[in-house]
Amino acid sequence: MEEKKQFLCGVVEGFYGRPWSMDQRKVLFQWMQRWGLNTYLYGPKDDLKHRLLWREVYSSEEESQLRTLIAEAQSRGLRFVYALSPGQDIVFSSSCDLTLLKRKLRQVSDLGCQAFAILFDDIDHSMCQADSEAFSSLAHAQVTITNEIYQFLGEPPVFLFCPTEYCGSLCSPSVSKSPYLQTVGEDLLPNITVIWTGSKVITRKLSVDCLAEVESVLQRPPLIWDNLHANDYDSRRLFLGPFKDREPQLKSHLRGLLLNPNCEFEANYIPLHTLGSWYRAGQEERKDEEYEYCPDRALSAALHDWMEELNQPLQAGRQSTRAEQRSSATASRCKTPDISSCPSTFRGTTSVAKLPVFPLNSISPPPSPIKVKGERETQEGEKKRTNQPSQQNHQPPASRPGAPSGGTRGQKVQGRGHCCAKGMLSESQVRLLVGLHYLPHEHGPSAQKLIQDLTWLKTNCHLVGANSKKAAAQKADEWRGRASRFLSLCEDIAQLHCSVVGGANRAVLYDLYPYVWDLRNTALVAKAFICWLDGRVMSDSSTLGSWRSCFHWCGKTTGAELLGVESEPWVFKGGVSGEVQMLLPIGSSNELFTHPPPLFPTSRLYNVRPYHIKDKVELYRMVRQLHLRTQGGQESNATHPDVIGDRCLGPCLALSPEYSFILEDELGVCGCVLGVLDVRSFAKRCQASWMPAMRDKYPPRGGNTHPSTQDLIQLMEEDQGEYPDSLLYHFPSQLRLDALPELVDVSVSRTLVTALLAALKANGSQGVFCEVQPTDRQRLEFLTKLGFLEILRGEARSREGVVLGRLL
Repeated sequence: MEEKKQFLCGVVEGFYGRPWSMDQRKVLFQWMQRWGLNTYLYGPKDDLKHRLLWREVYSSEEESQLRTLIAEAQSRGLRFVYALSPGQDIVFSSSCDLTLLKRKLRQVSDLGCQAFAILFDDIDHSMCQADSEAFSSLAHAQVTITNEIYQFLGEPPVFLFCPTEYCGSLCSPSVSKSPYLQTVGEDLLPNITVIWTGSKVITRKLSVDCLAEVESVLQRPPLIWDNLHANDYDSRRLFLGPFKDREPQLKSHLRGLLLNPNCEFEANYIPLHTLGSWYRAGQEERKDEEYEYCPDRALSAALHDWMEELNQPLQAGRQSTRAEQRSSATASRCKTPDISSCPSTFRGTTSVAKLPVFPLNSISPPPSPIKVKGERETQEGEKKRTNQPSQQNHQPPASRPGAPSGGTRGQKVQGRGHCCAKGMLSESQVRLLVGLHYLPHEHGPSAQKLIQDLTWLKTNCHLVGANSKKAAAQKADEWRGRASRFLSLCEDIAQLHCSVVGGANRAVLYDLYPYVWDLRNTALVAKAFICWLDGRVMSDSSTLGSWRSCFHWCGKTTGAELLGVESEPWVFKGGVSGEVQMLLPIGSSNELFTHPPPLFPTSRLYNVRPYHIKDKVELYRMVRQLHLRTQGGQESNATHPDVIGDRCLGPCLALSPEYSFILEDELGVCGCVLGVLDVRSFAKRCQASWMPAMRDKYPPRGGNTHPSTQDLIQLMEEDQGEYPDSLLYHFPSQLRLDALPELVDVSVSRTLVTALLAALKANGSQGVFCEVQPTDRQRLEFLTKLGFLEILRGEARSREGVVLGRLL
């Protein structure tokens, strides 16, 4: 009787996705014991013998693993609840299925398990013909089977039942009038506990009042399956915030509360640590402030403890040289009505074997040797690039807010350090990490600041537009000051990414990397775009359009405003990254922002920024080196070393510099993308001014000009040929991308192009193309690696070519 009365508080492993490993579960049990939690429910959806192959018994090896796990939990004073999900294909009226169900649960009971759960969540409401003839309703069928299993197992003190209508939004027509819930409340044996998630699948706030209705219908206090930190419905979201918005008085109205947290194991230290604080607060008799649960105080305490955890040299999968090392908490996924509509795209990014049928001892993510390989590749690339001839130093331009210097290769970019060695995450960085990945219905302080500043800067960009009035100088200074603070926050995000990759804890790296990497790339685009807005956005007199006329292309509301109180968090995808994305002109182009992270994480710092005139020397040197590589290293234009740059980059840098962006790392410039807003007008300007200048610069005088130079001059003339109207109608703008082949993280090139696309669209462009000749296979392969350029084959400038393009 004492066991039946104890409040069950702990963790659900009930997510869709790869289950945790045995090592991770053992670490979880250590944590739960330390923080006063008492219950663990085993029910990962992707354990085939838990759900899909529920009829199959465990093999001898699997029995041994499960017996060890049960004993480990019990040795730490935890209640191990084994859950089975037969609802997808069980025939309730079949005596054979009932026998198989009893056999499976008897097997687990013989392994030492004393608590069970039958789950009928996320299944079809319909019944087969045999069941329709045998039972009056789905609820009747489920309750009948559950009661019989409960009695068959000897009426264990903890037996849980998850209904198909497990939250208010799934009840038809309502909680109080649901025939399904009424049947459950009336016919389910009284000592069986019913699982409930709240008013929604992911409930923003749980209060005593909101539970009174369901408690009355079920005729018993429910157990909350809490999806507050679940993230399996959105591959770009992670929740590191504290357990909050659950009234302490809930405990007296509930059988228990089990948290179903993030899928990623290492992401759940704070959620579970603060859950323990919430649970322990109610156990104290004193009512003063010290013993009341405060989410902010609980978060600070969890952060203090997590700092030690983050800087432990743990490998992926939690292998450690110490037997009893302090470990990070475990992650799990939420229950969703239709998981097929919520794919998880980041979960398969590490090299893992196919999931075993019973993955209690599933293979861990790749340990550090893979990282070492990635570091080796990066270092080799650095050596190659450092040996290249350097040019004169450039002074950092002051014409744009936060713009770094355009330094040469081999020279560190001013204000940014190299970040490759394993190091310590600072407390301010961890707070930034948590603030950027807070809770499903609420952003942390840093995320709020990021979105608010970007919204304000975008809305008021006319203050620093191309034709802004000098009378608004004070307001322009305000804009630039706020832009400087925004750029500083973006730099902090880049440094955070660097520190996570370079940190000692590889287990944290592999779980958190896809999220910090995604936000890093989004922040790079946002930072470059804000730098570009200063003095480059068009006025309403533009023939193609203006920022004001295309303003409706950008998101005007934040995710929190879009969600409201009544919406589920998966209505708006992407979290902070998604909201920043939607505030950019190309925010609706999701394919630009959703791509898998690189196989080998790199801690190299990158920066994307608008072009400055002093970058020209470095860019010319870069494209010359790229040309030499395609020619086998032979210098064919020693007399005129600028001729390659003049042909490839010169027209855009001279006539369209406002649509040029630079990619740089710690060694300097490593890539660029050049754009033309209106190809038609640009071609006319080239013929009128650029080509005459080139003829004067490279006159055909006897032996002073190399024959290949004259060939390039002829190619310059041909480059300015006319494009067909059928192309320019859909793709009025053009881009050219160049990047050093040693670039390990190809995604930064994608980020570079995305920054240009945002600038082009902000000034009215509807599409962009990039011409590549079939013989230029290296450039063609590199561009197609970016993944979002559609190959269009057709006639361009009256000769066969390959045009890569996409509508913005």
